[in-house]
Amino acid sequence: MKKGCKYGTHRVIEPQGVLPQAAQKIDNDMTIYSNEMLIDVIALNIDSASFHQIEQACDGDEDKIKAMIKGIVDERGKMQNPVTGSGGMLIGTVKEIGPDFPGNLKVGDKIATLVSLSLTPLKINEITKIHPEIDKVEIDGTAILFESGIYAKLPDDMSEALALAALDVAGAPAQAAKLARPGQSILILGASGKSGIMCAYEAKKRVGPTGRVVGMASREATAQKVRDTGFCHEVIIADAAKPMEVLEKALAANNGEEFDLAINVVNIPNTEMSTILPVKNGGIVYFFSMATSFTKAALGAEGVGKDVTMIIGNGYTKDHAEITLEVLRESDILRQLFEKSYQ
Repeated sequence: MKKGCKYGTHRVIEPQGVLPQAAQKIDNDMTIYSNEMLIDVIALNIDSASFHQIEQACDGDEDKIKAMIKGIVDERGKMQNPVTGSGGMLIGTVKEIGPDFPGNLKVGDKIATLVSLSLTPLKINEITKIHPEIDKVEIDGTAILFESGIYAKLPDDMSEALALAALDVAGAPAQAAKLARPGQSILILGASGKSGIMCAYEAKKRVGPTGRVVGMASREATAQKVRDTGFCHEVIIADAAKPMEVLEKALAANNGEEFDLAINVVNIPNTEMSTILPVKNGGIVYFFSMATSFTKAALGAEGVGKDVTMIIGNGYTKDHAEITLEVLRESDILRQLFEKSYQ
């Protein structure tokens, strides 16, 4: 049994010399190398921006959505949306473990991979069911995890669906927990989605009694969902693609003051300036959305003279899986909301 590169470069077909995430095509032959793990896949959680784009392109037709997803995987050897560049993550059962694969997993363990599907060798035999309301796709298929790939064993105290929904966005609440500080004012764009609602919980917990958290949603129904949690001091309704509308409403909700931190977790493009404009000079802008354009953010901030620190959301931060699952255990409101929405 041959040993491959720990980062999976031995699977890259084209172009040569790049890592699997940047590759146009990777080898999805399911014969493992000695430092790989083979997974029987149960379900894919497609990245929200990616699923939204696919759903729009297919006019919501589920057969067309299935065909498009399978077509991407057949062509690329991985689930990487060619428009958004993003993937998602999966849950499955360990089928085979190479002798050089690190850790203490055993065959039969149920896991969630915490690396993107945009770099994961994947083979889909059949898509058995689509859950468009939660971006979830049940499949009959297999996948490969590289030696460097991170994962989480699914916990015993919550359902697979609940754990998957939370782990899919584990980077966001964990990063919010690191960034939020006592007394800060924080704006969350996309506060009604699963990453947004978890960020709101962490933000309010950490800003304390002298801080302020303002959530933003796109319509009244989703705004009310956020209000009902009590995680935000105020919730506004605005179009995230209209920066002046967002600026006006966000500042009004923060006593006319600019924010210390803005967190963007929306799933549509062209929201960069709506995130940057409400933040004070010296503040922080955190883009977790996979629809973010670095060029639009960098040139846009320059164009309006904003001296802000911009952070591109990393889906991984230390202990993010543990932090995110603990949030569900900690908050009955959050857990009940996730059980209702994502089971």
